[in-house]
Amino acid sequence: MNAPQAKSSLRFPLKSHGAEFLVQGYLMRRNILTYKAPPNNEGYDLICIHPDPGKKLHPIRVQVKSRYATDCDRGFPVKEQTFINFDFLIVAFLNVGNFYRSRAAGKQEPEFYTLPTEFIKQHHNKTSSWEKVLLRGLDIEEYKNERAFELIATALEIPYPSRP
Repeated sequence: MNAPQAKSSLRFPLKSHGAEFLVQGYLMRRNILTYKAPPNNEGYDLICIHPDPGKKLHPIRVQVKSRYATDCDRGFPVKEQTFINFDFLIVAFLNVGNFYRSRAAGKQEPEFYTLPTEFIKQHHNKTSSWEKVLLRGLDIEEYKNERAFELIATALEIPYPSRP
């Protein structure tokens, strides 16, 4: 008799790379000069700087976490020892469809949450081996999409693009 097989985890490496490029595109749309860190860089995925080379501000390091399933638990793993390596963590909920609770399509527009390191520290659950941050049930509207990309623009002192 065959032993029951463990449920295999779904891995879509293109989705995590795609999430990094999506975030990079949205940040650059906001006039934040953004570079991708080398693959498998420890602690951050993107470097953000002021587009004016005369501005001597420190770069902002951004960690990107992504979830592809619309019906995910709204959590993501992040190790406590990596907190010193990033200034902001952007979680990208790609919402490509339901994979867990329902077989209905569940496709939606992606959502991005730009979370400062202090927020991550406050909501980090280090009791599990995954060391997750769970966002379900938290009021995080202020960290969502365009509104929250402004946190990075403000830290870099980048004014909103306008016609002179």
